[in-house]
Amino acid sequence: MPRYILSRVLYTLPVIWLVVSTVFLLIHFVPGDPIQQMLGEGAAAGDIQAARHAYGLDAPLGQQYLNYWRGVLHGDLGKSLRFNQGVTSLIAQRYPFTLQLTLASLFVAIALAIPAGVRSAQRRNLWDDRVLSVVSLFGLSFPNFALGPVLILFFAVKLGWLPVSGSGTLAHLVLPAITMGGALAAILTRMVRTSMLEELGQDYVRTARAKGLPERTVVYRHALRNAMIPILTVLGLQFGALLAGTIVTETIFSWPGIGRLTIQAIANRDYYLVQGCILAIGLTYVAVNFLTDLLYSVVNPRIRQ
Repeated sequence: MPRYILSRVLYTLPVIWLVVSTVFLLIHFVPGDPIQQMLGEGAAAGDIQAARHAYGLDAPLGQQYLNYWRGVLHGDLGKSLRFNQGVTSLIAQRYPFTLQLTLASLFVAIALAIPAGVRSAQRRNLWDDRVLSVVSLFGLSFPNFALGPVLILFFAVKLGWLPVSGSGTLAHLVLPAITMGGALAAILTRMVRTSMLEELGQDYVRTARAKGLPERTVVYRHALRNAMIPILTVLGLQFGALLAGTIVTETIFSWPGIGRLTIQAIANRDYYLVQGCILAIGLTYVAVNFLTDLLYSVVNPRIRQ
């Protein structure tokens, strides 16, 4: 097991280098001068040059790249041009909110998809299977930027049950989590149904039923566990989609996470903050895929070989 973990860690190192390098190069190719935007159109040339030197933006691109890597390795992601604070501290303040929203959305998706997918597989081609298929297709077709405002209008404005936006209580988390978790639940339901259909037809399921085991035990303890490999794959991949989805959802609900911070940084051409936000999202995605690989080996120990 330690050798397996070490090999997975080594595989992630080139991915991390590629993420850092790509983000650095892309943000520097974006047209416009962040210093000019920060100081305003009427700023004196001397002030612009001094600010550019202070932030290290007057150095050659190669030197800036080496300086950025040096800072990353020391936990220093630079200083935000817009907020005049360290990028690391800004991300540390906002990251827990994004992680909270992402995990809540994942919980919503799993809580909806696992029972729905299992039920759909058990009732194949019957009326409830068809209803769940239509609902999941509708969920796939309805984007976050449309679902969010609809939920706000109905549950917050019309019924007054939940707050419109902001953070601070569990009630503030409900609508954003449903907005993000709904689309993932639709994808996951179809994957659970497909995997369970394959497992429910296996010999070991018929044997378990012949022994008189309760149907719930046969389905959830035996069949579902063996069906988890493709489900875990979808969860690992879609976790990255959830992180990307926070950019839209956090903006709609004024949620103070990294997604909303990224939008603000892009609008202000805040090089260091954009790099830091995307780097945090990318590293989280890499970490989740690493954990997914480890879960594979827990669900099916043969994968370690």
